[in-house]
Amino acid sequence: MMNIGEAARVSGVSAKMIRYYEETGLIPPAGRTGSGYRTYGPKEVQILRFVRRARDLGFPMEKVADLLALWRDRDRASADVRHLAEAQVAALETRIREMQEMKATLETLVHACAGDDRPDCPILDDLGGRGAVTHCAANTN
Repeated sequence: MMNIGEAARVSGVSAKMIRYYEETGLIPPAGRTGSGYRTYGPKEVQILRFVRRARDLGFPMEKVADLLALWRDRDRASADVRHLAEAQVAALETRIREMQEMKATLETLVHACAGDDRPDCPILDDLGGRGAVTHCAANTN
């Protein structure tokens, strides 16, 4: 058996997150010593590693819970797991597209900014809702 610090080290999940996962019911409460310290064995560490890997792949907490339930259910159909993974791929594709759009917008704003000693700033103007890209494009030399 190991304490929460050791379980955190070997699982790659911080002690703070282990406590959070327990509080939210994602993982079962840890065993306790007579003095109240949490104890973890190989099974609990394996669950923590599973959660960490699912989170590394971007699964939201509720989907991690679904995956854990499927992992524990030996009578489950692999199609159920595949469905969750396919949905995550689609969600990641959406996030990637949104981030590419954010990047393109920022690149446009950076290009529109003169980056000199003048106080005019199309980046701040855009953030403030002034639509500065077209305004500043006329002011750049």
